[in-house]
Amino acid sequence: MIDAHHHLWNPAVRAYPWLDPDAHAPIHHPYTPADLRQQAAAHGVTATVLVQTVATTEETADFLATARASGGLIAGVVGWTDLTAPELALPDDPLLVGVRHQAEDEPEPRWLVRSDVRRSLAALGARALAYDVLVRAPQRQAALECVRGLDEVPFVLDHAGKPGIAAGEWEPWASWITSMAACANTVCKLSGLVTEAPGHAWTAELLRPYAEHVLAAFGADRVLFGSDWPVCELAGGYAAVRALTDDLLRGCTATERAAVLGDTARRVYGLGVG
Repeated sequence: MIDAHHHLWNPAVRAYPWLDPDAHAPIHHPYTPADLRQQAAAHGVTATVLVQTVATTEETADFLATARASGGLIAGVVGWTDLTAPELALPDDPLLVGVRHQAEDEPEPRWLVRSDVRRSLAALGARALAYDVLVRAPQRQAALECVRGLDEVPFVLDHAGKPGIAAGEWEPWASWITSMAACANTVCKLSGLVTEAPGHAWTAELLRPYAEHVLAAFGADRVLFGSDWPVCELAGGYAAVRALTDDLLRGCTATERAAVLGDTARRVYGLGVG
């Protein structure tokens, strides 16, 4: 099984603007490769994708070194680079499988369709690297335009596009997911739903319609599991997310489960794991 979305961090080493020491007190401490290994062993995870958390190339270099030292557990890294720079600057490392920028935090909702960003995204596609799309409602239209205009780029939608579950949102999120799924170059992570629930208090029945819509729109072979650990510690932890995922997939065939729990991630990110 592949966990296609998790993080590591150490607030003593670098600043994380989104990681508020008060609002995120339960997770405002280091999470290490040893912690990851413990979680993976406990929950049947054989490989992972380590995803960026801050807009710095130093973190990407650290993550690649961590992946190389992981004995194959971290099979790929989704790093960061400045997509507004004149030229794409990325290390030539087989463990680098994608790039992410926290577009949800950009003050410009249409950041993803800037000409310089689009140029850099096209360059990612030329290198067969995926781009992880992290957006909320204000950036959704730009995200849709972006993926429609760059057919050669593999896009990975993080956290099902962060539906506003706490506010009771269904539309326009559901129609937008259907439109994103119509783009053959886009896949979707079944991840991050637990922390979108009201007060991080969720039930499987609350989240099931969102997961089922993602699966129906994209198809299991274009959906991939991610724990969003350690962020998920705010809403129950790794064990709870794994149990929830099994519950949400209970109507799937064995082939469909295998796709969501590993095969899609292996294909989309080009992971060298069996």
